[in-house]
Amino acid sequence: MDRMSAMDAGFFFIEDENVPMHVGSVLVFDGPAPSYGDVVRLFAAKLGTVPRYRQRVTALPLHLGWPVWVDDEHFQILYHVRHTAVPAPGADDQLRNLAGRLFAQGLDMTKPLWEVWLVEGLEGGRWAIICKVHHSLVDGIAGSDLMQVLLDRRADTPLPEPVEWRPTPPPSTVDLVLDGMRDAVSAPVKQLARFPAFARRLRDGNGSGSAALDLGRTVLDSLPTTARRLVTATPKTLNGPIGPHRRWLWAKAGLAEIKTVRTVTGGTVNDIILAAVTRGFRDLLAKRDELAEGQVVRSMVPVSTRSSAEKGVLTNRFGAVLVNLPVGEPDPLARLASIREQMDELKSSGQAAGADVLAGLANFAAPALLELGSRTAMRLPQHLVQTITTNVPGPRFPLFMLGRRLTETYPYVPISGNMRISVGIFSYLDQITFGINADFDSVPDVQLLSDGIRAGFDELVTATAT
Repeated sequence: MDRMSAMDAGFFFIEDENVPMHVGSVLVFDGPAPSYGDVVRLFAAKLGTVPRYRQRVTALPLHLGWPVWVDDEHFQILYHVRHTAVPAPGADDQLRNLAGRLFAQGLDMTKPLWEVWLVEGLEGGRWAIICKVHHSLVDGIAGSDLMQVLLDRRADTPLPEPVEWRPTPPPSTVDLVLDGMRDAVSAPVKQLARFPAFARRLRDGNGSGSAALDLGRTVLDSLPTTARRLVTATPKTLNGPIGPHRRWLWAKAGLAEIKTVRTVTGGTVNDIILAAVTRGFRDLLAKRDELAEGQVVRSMVPVSTRSSAEKGVLTNRFGAVLVNLPVGEPDPLARLASIREQMDELKSSGQAAGADVLAGLANFAAPALLELGSRTAMRLPQHLVQTITTNVPGPRFPLFMLGRRLTETYPYVPISGNMRISVGIFSYLDQITFGINADFDSVPDVQLLSDGIRAGFDELVTATAT
């Protein structure tokens, strides 16, 4: 019996009909398409490496303890691996529309929290895999690790033999409640052990806590700048209630053009990506007659805090920082410089690490309070953050499934908390792809954002060339 962390439980608790909390991806492969039976056999053979994919979530009565993962005694691989097609020859628009409809549908929360769809009929003999995994099961970085488990580095990799699996009988309700009550007592002690500064202080008894104090001083020193960023004017139409339906688009860029810009401007690949996203939001707001000088779109940018020892562990480990995307600035190089300055400051201030510490403090909260707080927070109006922009680096080497080469992959990131748009970013080989997710009713013009991101790279390349 495996218990959820507080962060994983938070994603589980906020799930409802308007807020399906799964992440996803669309993987496009060279043809010919494999048979549905071959895909089922592939997943059945590899599920032994990810046992969580045969487990379902069990919540305790009255949320007296954290939800737990238990083996699904009725697990059926055919329920989770599904088969569909677009009318041949299917174009990108048809694949995007199909994926958008599937991503908008919530997972069955009584079963293992994942689905995979084999999609045939794409032009050029290509085919695709559409994958959905609940956020309580995996974050973006761990999801990238999982993709490398299911895919192969060589086209001729033999299929492993399936291993017989027998589910462990689920615990009784009484056992779950007793274990939850024991965990409520022991969890705070275990949580303290996660913080080295506190652990050293308890062990040494010298009361120094220097690491914690240094982090605290650094964060406090950055507060005036942070406060100024949080009061900068933001647009109003990017926040508001969301419905159950989604519009999902994608955009592309090449690492070569990003390197061209970086050679002149310096900074990181992520800085340049955020500058292109800024241009996309600038075009969207300009068309809505909402763009103003000095205006920003405030984005939450998740930052992985996963250590190398945690590679492949299917759980959520990340902090987050808030970045002002300077949409009111007309000069693309000035926008990039502003983002680079903010990111450099955020890295030096240790705010990402501090956010991870604050997220860890949720483990001290009673599960019932976290459940209530999570659901309440997702429903309260807020205009502090307008979007989430998450960048997951993928492999620079080619991957294969059943001997077919993976050519493209596009990410899906959920929207929640009164944010109507999210932008997921993924890199594979020499390509950067964007998955833009938006509420169907309130963002009918999301194509402007997608086109604007592509235009953002073009203008940066032009500006740095001259």
